[in-house]
Amino acid sequence: MTQTHAHRDMTIVVTGATGRTGRRVAEAARAAGAQVRAASRATGFDWRSRATWADVLRGADAAYLAYPTDVGDPEAAEAVGALAREAARLGVRRLALLSARGEDRARPTEEALAGAGAEWTVVRAAWFAQNFSEGPLARELRQRGALEFPAGEVGEPFVDVRDVADVVVAALASGDRYAGRVLEVSGPRLLTFGEAVAEIAKATGRALTYRYVPPREYGANLAGFGVPEQEAAFLVELFGTLLDGRNARLSDGVREVLGREPRDFGRFVREGAAAGVWGPGPVARRRTPAAGV
Repeated sequence: MTQTHAHRDMTIVVTGATGRTGRRVAEAARAAGAQVRAASRATGFDWRSRATWADVLRGADAAYLAYPTDVGDPEAAEAVGALAREAARLGVRRLALLSARGEDRARPTEEALAGAGAEWTVVRAAWFAQNFSEGPLARELRQRGALEFPAGEVGEPFVDVRDVADVVVAALASGDRYAGRVLEVSGPRLLTFGEAVAEIAKATGRALTYRYVPPREYGANLAGFGVPEQEAAFLVELFGTLLDGRNARLSDGVREVLGREPRDFGRFVREGAAAGVWGPGPVARRRTPAAGV
């Protein structure tokens, strides 16, 4: 198994540093020996305010870019492209973008990154295993003991976000080895959403269930939770494509970059169950849906 070591004086900007992927990228970067510069609203960075970009980028060696809504958001290409160009102008040499496997709408954002003038790597991820332990899907399982989602019997190789983070840091810290590359990362086996919930149920001893709902019904549910109509429509279309079977395959990015097998979903479930992630408890009103990645 290989291990990536960053230069001790290497500084990596991490956007969304308190989010699902960003905080793990920050942890992985520190573990590899890099200095981390967190880019979040808490530190004064705002994707929608270009005036906040230069201070966080100036003097950095590399940056991890994760657009806060979805990489296929209609606004993502312009924002990512502009931020990437600003990073290149300020001397940031390497950029890594979080993208999604099978998401056609993400391609303009990937192309905007590639044309910015810095060395770039795109990391296309499968659905995160952590979608079941963090955010709306996890809250549904804890509160209701059930999950309703527009994924039928399609298989998905759920990827552990820690593996995504390790690949990102390796891409940024390995010189130009992965420059100009698209790396696809997934877990080691296919599971339906129903099978994933069944594994969580077995590990926790709770009677958790999964029910398929058609995309339009799911969209109506989102509207009932207060999701804006335009956002709900975008997500319904997005899930309708991502869950049509195109991603029912394994990717070898983790093995290629890290020299080891990806973490299995079962390991993720055992760790989460031991930590009490899916224990019943009070849940906040659902405001936003789970992202595809």
